[in-house]
Amino acid sequence: MKFKSQAKQNQLLERISTQHLVVGIDIAQQSHVARAVNFRGILLGTPLHFSNDDAGFNQLLQWIKDLHKTHQLNDTIIGMEPTGHYWLSLAAWLKNRSLEVVLVNPHLVKKNKENRDNTPSKSDVKDAFVIADMVKNGYYTFIKESSEVFMELRVLMANRETIIHRLVSVKNQIHRWVDIVFPELRQVYKHLIGSGALATLRLFPTPADLQKLTVRQVVDGWKTVMKRHSGERRAGELLALAARSVGAKHAEKAYKLHLQQLLAEYDLAIEQLQVIEDEVSAALARIPLAKPLLAIKGLSTLAVAGILGEAGDLSGYAHGNALLRHAGLNLAEASSGKWKGQMSISKRGRPRLRHALFMATMALIMNDEAFKRQHEMNVKTKSMKPMRSVMKLCGKLARLLVAMAQRGEAYEPKRALPMKQTA
Repeated sequence: MKFKSQAKQNQLLERISTQHLVVGIDIAQQSHVARAVNFRGILLGTPLHFSNDDAGFNQLLQWIKDLHKTHQLNDTIIGMEPTGHYWLSLAAWLKNRSLEVVLVNPHLVKKNKENRDNTPSKSDVKDAFVIADMVKNGYYTFIKESSEVFMELRVLMANRETIIHRLVSVKNQIHRWVDIVFPELRQVYKHLIGSGALATLRLFPTPADLQKLTVRQVVDGWKTVMKRHSGERRAGELLALAARSVGAKHAEKAYKLHLQQLLAEYDLAIEQLQVIEDEVSAALARIPLAKPLLAIKGLSTLAVAGILGEAGDLSGYAHGNALLRHAGLNLAEASSGKWKGQMSISKRGRPRLRHALFMATMALIMNDEAFKRQHEMNVKTKSMKPMRSVMKLCGKLARLLVAMAQRGEAYEPKRALPMKQTA
């Protein structure tokens, strides 16, 4: 069975009837703009500028009712761009009042802005009209409904990604600080973010601090923060390097303060990560599909949470290819006449889902026998480039995940093994 995207496009077109008022809304932070067309794309009424609050939303609702009455229409479909987070409140408010809200791709809005006037001009009013025109032509998607637990996972994993960025940044800054103040520390500790190096930086960060101490004092200091410390040999090595350090000697007080703040930021990020990962584990325990997915060798808690948080309930997808399109991992081709371009992934989807599926596939190639053998067959027997094989296996994983969700079956590696090649 292959997923037919054209059939879905036809269904989207057929849903727009002669009784529909099609509204396009250009989203902004403080005020929005709405325009309306009928099923043929004819403009109705005048543009509406309304504020991003309850009064503005009620103004929009009254504007829609007036257009219904004036043009004798019964149904409404409202399209908008998912611009940042500004659209969430309006979409929820409209849906609570039983109005149908759909989304259009911002990339397509940019591509379609010259359809009517053949000019690259851009304005809020024009963008609202382009959005309404796209909805009328069936270029829209439904807002994917997710239960509370899937929404929790998505928020938690997005928050985790933000903390990871902060953690990477503070680690880089600690490396920079050491290179400036105490570059010889790298000769003692291979990893500056290890427990021993961090303990040293907390207790006696600068060479000047170490020059005042004996080997025994250094070891005693380590004992206050570590159960297992480096011992007298390394303490002696540390003191010898501090005595001839070429690190910065100026602004010692400012450098110490900077390091204290970096270490506090590091500790905070580590603590927040642990809290989030505990919450992620608790959320996964409430999802029936999570248990069979976690039983697959190679799929970690964070990998499963990343996929389910971004994709939602996998049983709602018609086919694995629909999950690939949602992630932007579906193939796109550019060809014309006798010329045929190279196939590539579209990248028109959720980047975090795309990353989660890719990393999960890489983990399965390293740990799961079926994926490992399929990858070897693709590369050695079929002469595929390794990355092309990985992307092909991303599709296999997507189909596998959707099938497991729909059928309620556990993963069976033997069924996933590649068929033997015949001579």
